[in-house]
Amino acid sequence: MKLDIYLNYNGNCEQAFRFYEQHLGGKITMMMTHGEQPNQTNVPANWKQAILHARIEIGKTVLMGADVPGAEPMRSAYLTLRLDSDEEADRLYALLADGGQIFMKMEETFFASRFAMLRDKFGTSWMHPPRPPTFSAARPMLLSMEPASRFVFGTV
Repeated sequence: MKLDIYLNYNGNCEQAFRFYEQHLGGKITMMMTHGEQPNQTNVPANWKQAILHARIEIGKTVLMGADVPGAEPMRSAYLTLRLDSDEEADRLYALLADGGQIFMKMEETFFASRFAMLRDKFGTSWMHPPRPPTFSAARPMLLSMEPASRFVFGTV
């Protein structure tokens, strides 16, 4: 079994996927507009260039998306980037934060050398831990989200 992610955009799916392709090293493997579908009789003229379905591979993850009228930014989920270096984390943080909304600025925490939470200019929420944290087996840490904007940490 494999779990993929599907995101709804409010008219900027193509711009988001092209941005992710360019800056995250992704590869767009499919992009179709509403105007390219076989039966276009019910597609409004101003919606023909909107994305009906798009697919991008980023690393081993598949991200799919579409333009949906009235779609709102992500509120209760985050895409997580696990990066190999602080330098790469800083670079991507700057790119994704530009024009977006920062929930937690990039900083060192007790569980990561760099960590940030933000929503990019396309409405996608991102979390940046550069490397998966390593915790002592004697005192494993729990991380849970209790509403989406508040983290609760504790020891077992």
